[in-house]
Amino acid sequence: MTDKKAGLAGKARDIAEEVVDEVKSTVAGAAPVIPGTPGSGTPTVEEPTEPHDPLPPKPTQHGPIPHSPTGAPSRDSKKSAAQQGPTLTTATGVPLRETDHSLKAGARGPVLLQDHHLREKIMHFDHERIPERVVHARGAAAHGVFRSNGTASRLTRAAFLAEGATTPVFTRFSTVLGSRGSADSVRDTRGFAVKFYTEEGNFDLVGNNIPVFFIQDAIKFPDVIHAGKPHPDVEIPQAQSAHDTFWDFVSLHTEAQHHAIWNMSDRGIPRSYRMMEGFGVHTFRLVNAADETTLVKFHWKPRLGVHSLTWEEAQIAAGVDPDFHRRDLADAIESGAHPEWDLGVQVFPDTPDQMFEGIDLLDSTKLVPEELAPVQVIGTMTLNANPGNYFAETEQVAYHAGHFVPGIDATDDPLFQGRLFSYLDTQLTRLGGPNFDQIPINRPHAPVNDMLRDGYHQDAAHTGVAPYKPNSLDGGCPFLAGEDMSAFIDVPQPVEASAKVREAPATYDDHFSQARLFYLSLTPVEQNHVAQAYTFELGKCYEQAIKERQLLALANIDSHLCELVADGLGLPAPEATLPLTEEVPSPALSQVGETWPTDGRLIGIVVPDDLEDLSGVREVRDAVFAGGMVPLVIASRGGMLDDGEGDPVAVQRTFLTVRSIELDTVLLAGAPQAAKDADPSADAKAAAPSAGTLDPRVALLVSEAYRHGKALGGWGDAVVALEASGLPAVPAGVYVGDTPADVLEQVTTMLGAHRVWERFPEG
Repeated sequence: MTDKKAGLAGKARDIAEEVVDEVKSTVAGAAPVIPGTPGSGTPTVEEPTEPHDPLPPKPTQHGPIPHSPTGAPSRDSKKSAAQQGPTLTTATGVPLRETDHSLKAGARGPVLLQDHHLREKIMHFDHERIPERVVHARGAAAHGVFRSNGTASRLTRAAFLAEGATTPVFTRFSTVLGSRGSADSVRDTRGFAVKFYTEEGNFDLVGNNIPVFFIQDAIKFPDVIHAGKPHPDVEIPQAQSAHDTFWDFVSLHTEAQHHAIWNMSDRGIPRSYRMMEGFGVHTFRLVNAADETTLVKFHWKPRLGVHSLTWEEAQIAAGVDPDFHRRDLADAIESGAHPEWDLGVQVFPDTPDQMFEGIDLLDSTKLVPEELAPVQVIGTMTLNANPGNYFAETEQVAYHAGHFVPGIDATDDPLFQGRLFSYLDTQLTRLGGPNFDQIPINRPHAPVNDMLRDGYHQDAAHTGVAPYKPNSLDGGCPFLAGEDMSAFIDVPQPVEASAKVREAPATYDDHFSQARLFYLSLTPVEQNHVAQAYTFELGKCYEQAIKERQLLALANIDSHLCELVADGLGLPAPEATLPLTEEVPSPALSQVGETWPTDGRLIGIVVPDDLEDLSGVREVRDAVFAGGMVPLVIASRGGMLDDGEGDPVAVQRTFLTVRSIELDTVLLAGAPQAAKDADPSADAKAAAPSAGTLDPRVALLVSEAYRHGKALGGWGDAVVALEASGLPAVPAGVYVGDTPADVLEQVTTMLGAHRVWERFPEG
């Protein structure tokens, strides 16, 4: 790397670290907050009339780190791209005194064509939308930082993976099938895309929360997406695979069975983006300083562990909070519970056949069990700031599977190869031309001298007269980097002599053994959830032939699974058409059995109206904050609770607005009596049955939380509320203690396992 380039890269790195440090110091110096406030200011009842500059973003928000369209680090403020000044203006900065009335010929006369403000305002409004992504349209994102531990430096020359390297990132999570307006909690594959703004250019790791894919060749990608999308005649169902066209494709195209069973497992409905694994899916080729190559698969491991919603929780969330996952991510960052993932690699020798332990590393429908190739952690990503503007950042970010940096390259996986074309092609329509990399969120943090010119939305002001090579008019600039450490080198991989054919290798023919491996690796509880998911999905299909055909596929995966689903559908279970393979279960594929940190968990504290002493509530609330979790006080009505002793206690949720799905646990500071608005005509939740005089909405909250396997606790008269909610005489995972502190300690311990798994049937 030249001294000048190194200097520019150093400036970019310094600016990035300043932004990260500013966010950290702001959050660290602030008092614990309940997330969800809409802005940084406190509104007044009256309309403000005293002019002042725009309010700043919240401390936990920032936009793209300022860089020029050609990658030069900028000392511009993070606010330099935001609105400026206290006065309403036109797009060209002309101050305006009126924006409520069109220019007319008299108060009752016709609108005049010369009204430039009206025309500009309406024209811009008419063109606010751009085409949504065909897939992964529904997304949420956050800024963060990646810190390398240096372990990968023996495998790759990539500078951002050197020991101690710190790299800004922008990470977007998404669902595959739904539109931008669909719900977050649908059963679907999730996207997990990370843009690393490295000093050698942008590297995009564009993956999913499932390590395998439906298809082996990119030419079939339009087919699988067309099959999964809503039926083209009636445009339903939205964001679901529970319909005929999807299962028609999957049952006929059996290479999709492995991915399908992952989707039918609890992995298809994550609890949170913060508790979701990510995978690069494909096999990548790494090149080190000695030009030695290695094959790897990338894994993102959440520090909070892998956790999922129950099916009922997912259905409730889709109705009462369609923004469930994006709200959870934004609120966690705002409250200071910054999500973290370890990035790891499975490492394989780069052999001529590109196989490992009999597994074809170029087949994207196959995984390598971690017991055969352990995941080696190479760094950690922390998401620490929310976007300042959804459209400018989350919607306009453009990931590309071919955005590599020196030391990282593609393999010959035919699905990977097709993505290298598709990602570039799709941006032309979505983002209006070839200059999408100049949009601020996409700008590299490294010098750009690409000889690319003009086109729609060209933001750079190129100099020189010779954007071609070779040239002498611009003194020969830009020069080639040469085959040294600073240049990207396409690995000169030998290509076997062969004929042009439209075929797949024989190793791609096994469509069932790894689906069987996945199923056998799950606990009985998880296996039961898989059977229920298949039964629900196939039960939504109209065509009997499709159900029968998919049962044939399940018979080739596991006979017991096939029998459970067939029984639920009221159909006979077919015999397997292929021998069932002997598989060694991989415990790493199960979500159950480990203990995880409780950072960022939401703790609901239910407080009765007649509680005379709030000291226990204050004690628990403060302890929850101190433990890195978020307390939500729940009462019959909003406002403040005051016992005349300590500080008043703010209410974050009411019996009317709370639902069990947003809480990781429920603590009862007594047994709230039915409030005056506990009327079925006012709130459908109030129709839930309860014994005695317990508020029926609290009964529903407790019974749902119990049914979904959540830890519960309480003190005082809590036992009355638990009994009135219909819980068993000796409920598992429920603790009633003498002191609030004791209750919180016991419940927090149970939270580490995510759920009280013994409550669930095993099928």
